[in-house]
Amino acid sequence: MDKRRVPAGSFKQHCLRILDEVEGGEEVVITKRGRPVARLMPMKSARDREADILDKLRRAGGRVLVSEEELLQPSTEMAGWELGDGDEP
Repeated sequence: MDKRRVPAGSFKQHCLRILDEVEGGEEVVITKRGRPVARLMPMKSARDREADILDKLRRAGGRVLVSEEELLQPSTEMAGWELGDGDEP
């Protein structure tokens, strides 16, 4: 699927309208001098992102050796990292 390409200057002038289009499901690539520099895409819920990850694993023939909950849980505690104030897991 080809994504809509928008020059940075045009994005600057029409950003609110373009954001409305992205909110409606369209992906937009922002370019500078014809080269892609950013991609705007609709936000997905955490549940949808998790489902996408699991679907890609299954289609690739990968096997999940742990439960889906364990696979998708934040790994900060397992890695021994401590989150600072304002950090989200």
